Amino acid sequence: MLVGMMGVGKTTVGRIASNRLGHPLIDSDVVIEERTGRTVREIFETDGEPAFRALETEMLLEALASPEPSVIVAAGGVVLDPANRRALSAADARVVWLVAEPMTLAERVERGGHRPLLDGDPAATLQRMWDERQPLYREVADAVVSVDNRSPQEVVEAVLR
Repeated sequence: MLVGMMGVGKTTVGRIASNRLGHPLIDSDVVIEERTGRTVREIFETDGEPAFRALETEMLLEALASPEPSVIVAAGGVVLDPANRRALSAADARVVWLVAEPMTLAERVERGGHRPLLDGDPAATLQRMWDERQPLYREVADAVVSVDNRSPQEVVEAVLR
């Protein structure tokens, strides 16, 4: 299970790890978009953040309950809900927190426009989110892997160790 802030590379690392391990990849954002027929941005804009968070929780619980070994990529905000943190801690899953400095994240997310929480001032928003979420990620993490100044392949090697 990979957790971490948006832009940290969870999807990229998850794809590589999935291929290396021969396990299916379950990417929460992709699953939500496939099931709803809408993008994360569209869900936020039409239904609001609480509706997205409910879908996020549903997907998380379903993925954790799967009997098949999988590489799970959780949405960045999954740790905000105490029930999700309890589920992550109780699950028979290794939770790896991919971590990067907020400025690294800001540089990465400027390239994509699908992150509705970053409209306006991405750097300031990411710093605020980092301050709020860092202790929550730490609470659920079995391992912490820094992605700063590392290639995706180097990150995957660290995750698999």
